[in-house]
Amino acid sequence: MDALNLGKSRLINMLVKLPGKNMESRLRRWFHDPEKLLSGANISLGQTVLEVGCGTGFFTLTAAEIIGETGHLIALDPVSGYVERVEEKVRQAGLENVEVVRRDALATGLEAESVDVALLFGVLPFPTLPLDQLLPEMHRVLKPSGTLAVWLFPVSYGVPAWILQSGLFTDLGRQEGVFRYQRSGHPL
Repeated sequence: MDALNLGKSRLINMLVKLPGKNMESRLRRWFHDPEKLLSGANISLGQTVLEVGCGTGFFTLTAAEIIGETGHLIALDPVSGYVERVEEKVRQAGLENVEVVRRDALATGLEAESVDVALLFGVLPFPTLPLDQLLPEMHRVLKPSGTLAVWLFPVSYGVPAWILQSGLFTDLGRQEGVFRYQRSGHPL
């Protein structure tokens, strides 16, 4: 079963409810300050940002504020309960620069070379996001000068090495715990 169909499952939506509450806790904010982590991603005013696996929106509102009204944030998650929660938060905050979509990150449906920064925050390593499929899709949607920002939690399991070995990205270093990669010019 693909991630998109899995995300519609009533059982999956019930199972992710408790972790979803934990994703929004004050304790988590204290340990993982969204502003600090997003500063490591180097997002800025006016950019188009793809947030893969937005969950309940822990980073979404802060990222939307950073990119401002001229920016565009695409908050993507396959789990319908999470998408509904983020849509509610965006509506309550009155943000018009956020598009919340329920899609599989392996097939985003986004236009090629349309994104400035792709955020993979706390979603790797994850079984439904195999890097051999995810990285080509991120390369495809990123603009030629686009960057991939990866925050690994709780462990990395060699993800940074896999990203470099793909040949699709080059290393830009690490800042505030966030690994940054430049989209390489290699064709897919």
